[in-house]
This record gives sequence, structure tokens and C-alpha cells, in this order.
Amino acid sequence: MSTPTNVECNKIIDQVIMSRRSIRKFKQEAPPKELVEQILQAGLLAPYASAGVERVDFRRFIVIKRESKATAVVVDILKKRLQTWSKQIEEQMQTNEFIKQHAGQFLSRLKMMSERGPPNVGVAPYYIVVAEQRGFPPAEQLSLAHCLQNMWLKATALGLGMQLLSMTEQLDKDREFCDLINIPVGEYALDGCLIGYPDMNPMVPKRPNIGQVTKWIS
Repeated sequence: MSTPTNVECNKIIDQVIMSRRSIRKFKQEAPPKELVEQILQAGLLAPYASAGVERVDFRRFIVIKRESKATAVVVDILKKRLQTWSKQIEEQMQTNEFIKQHAGQFLSRLKMMSERGPPNVGVAPYYIVVAEQRGFPPAEQLSLAHCLQNMWLKATALGLGMQLLSMTEQLDKDREFCDLINIPVGEYALDGCLIGYPDMNPMVPKRPNIGQVTKWIS
């Protein structure tokens, strides 16, 4: 078997990047475990904040299946966290003019989700939580972003869909949630996503010409 050339690899990575979409609707069929593990492996290979981190298991993955009893618990926890978050933003709007002007639409979404539940949790076949051990200087959220990007591109290459669930970040100090996923409270930063077969064809996102947003300094 011949090794792909740089030109071939470049075409493939361009195609994957351009095909990546945020999926908001999933099919009922669950992808096999083997494909999910390939996605996790891609995340594990992402760079990480090594400062102050000596353990090998600096990054952990928790896969919650849709049919798991834990799913209903997660939905309840997320609803409560969304309610708390909504109240915090409402209080901040009273004293912070910037938040008052810009957070209205976001606050409406939070309130809706706190009543109905976070979108697609319990619908998508898998909810994946990624935990990154904290270090100093703190860069764990950057590491998680690299990790999820790797996972997203791998999912796209496998024909699967992915939706970020960024509200997972808010649960790193939630004892009920951390106990559920067996992570020490406060020791890890969290982020998460939903994985499954896509049941929609999102439109191609609009982007400016690269020349419009690039400045070369000689």
C-alpha cells in the first residue's frame, strides 16, 4: 500500500475541513463503538497544556449513551445549571451595560433550554464529556478546544455528525455531575459534544474572501 503524497493529503484535509458542519438533528441509529473510539483517539492526540501536568491520564473521556440511566440525570442537572446561569446573567444585566445590550437573545435561549432541556441531549446517540486536568498557567480550555476540533474533523471524515455542548464547561464544579462521571470536583476543566449520524444537510457557512480579513506585515 503506497503512502499518500502531500498533494493527496492536502486535498483530503481541505475536503474534511470544508465539509465540517454543526449538526442539530441526528438519526436514531447509533454509530458503532469502534467509530466512536476512533473519534476519541483523535481527541487524545490533540496538543495539551503540559505545564505542571505530569500524569499520563491528563485527559479523560466519558461517553454517556442515550439509553443510559445517567442521561435523565444529566438533563436534570443541565436544566438546573441553566436556570442558575440565567439568573446570574439577569443580575449582571442590572449593572453591566455591555451585557444588558448584548445578552438578551442569549438569555432567552438559556431560559427556553432550562424549561425544555438542552437540545439533543437524550436524542443524539452519544454525549461525550472531555475532561482536562488543570495546570498552571491555566490553558486547559485551549487544550479542550484543540481536542474537540480533532474529534470534530475525525467525525466528519467518518461520516458522522457532531454538535458542541459548550454548557458542559459550566459543570466542572457541579458536585452532582462530577460524581456522576467520576471526576474530582474542580480538578479538571470540562467540555462536551454530541455524536451521531446526521439527519440534516446544513447550509454552507458564509465566509469572507481571505484577502478581506488578512493583513500582511513586511
